[in-house]
Amino acid sequence: MDLHLVTYFVAVVDHGGITKAAQSLYISQPSLSQAIRTLERRLGVTLFDRTGRRLELTEAGRKFEVAARRILADVDRAKAKVGAVRELRSGRVDVVTYAAFSIDPLVGMVRTFRQRFPRLAVRIVAADGPGGVLATLRRGEAEVGLIDAKAQHATFTAIPLGEQELVLAVSPQMSDDLCDPIPCSTVRTIPLIVDASDPGAATAFGDLVAENGQNIAVDCSHPAATWDLVRRGIGATIAPRVVAEHEMPGTVCCAIDPPLRRSYGLVVRSGRPSPAAMAFISVAKAHAGRATDLTEFGDG
Repeated sequence: MDLHLVTYFVAVVDHGGITKAAQSLYISQPSLSQAIRTLERRLGVTLFDRTGRRLELTEAGRKFEVAARRILADVDRAKAKVGAVRELRSGRVDVVTYAAFSIDPLVGMVRTFRQRFPRLAVRIVAADGPGGVLATLRRGEAEVGLIDAKAQHATFTAIPLGEQELVLAVSPQMSDDLCDPIPCSTVRTIPLIVDASDPGAATAFGDLVAENGQNIAVDCSHPAATWDLVRRGIGATIAPRVVAEHEMPGTVCCAIDPPLRRSYGLVVRSGRPSPAAMAFISVAKAHAGRATDLTEFGDG
């Protein structure tokens, strides 16, 4: 529903008719009448009783008025909060994450954040998996965490954002007999380079590891080393498609059958985040294609 239709509806209610409402809105009466009819059509109800000289709300109209005024009030509050964030002249947001998300989607988020808020700095804190992210937040060493959305987050506020497509990245010399997409059963026969210490990765890649981990050729927690090992043909690895294509040039990326995806999101402590953190959260949502709702944290 278009917000301007809600605004027009409330104006008609407040002014008791189309003529005065149109004057207050600086639009023509026919345009306002058409807008109200459009709103009624979209809602599937009649909002005004037009039989008398003065427009009167129907029962459905009275119910919608309550919702309409709440919508406009929420929008006004959100605008005020966004305005406060945009007025930031200095500050820093501390973001904690781990290897799985340190490039995709974090790099894109930080780039967009810096473009929109060039006077705000970002400090990225490294953690060992989801548990490390939550521990860092509890200690107050960071305000926003980027984490696997399926991880247990206890009393933290979780903000789901999106998901990564995970692919098999392999050197050209190892890819000759591989098909795309590649079945999980075939992946279990390929030597893999993975970070076995990452519980999130262990869960996500579980179906790709042979019994007793027999196809894990290298257990490596350093992404850059993993990428170089893959390029040299030591083994293959499982990585987000974005990371594989940009950080491992020359390798072959094979989709996995069935598709393998990993969801991610933000976690923050209870209560209202700082303005800088609110700005980062807003950018992260926009980066993931989600609408920003700055009222979800309450006013505390």
